Amino acid sequence: MSKTDELRAMRDAKYARARAATGRAPLTPNAPDAKPPVAPAAKAAKSAKTPAAADGAPADDAVCGHRNMSGRTCTREQGHAAKSHRYS
Repeated sequence: MSKTDELRAMRDAKYARARAATGRAPLTPNAPDAKPPVAPAAKAAKSAKTPAAADGAPADDAVCGHRNMSGRTCTREQGHAAKSHRYS
């Protein structure tokens, strides 16, 4: 075996150990996962509405919730007209 074949074999063994540790089946080169991702149910999307207060009225203090790269969230009101976000 050549040096590159040995390195490739060690790399493949390393990936197989990592896949076995996570409980996932080992992949063959250029093969997709065994199970394709499943789309969420349409019911869940319909049930996600504007947050409501205890009396059934929509909450007035809903925030934008936009996240920046560092994980901070925008504290402006939902649907604000300002182009910039206020992160905290």
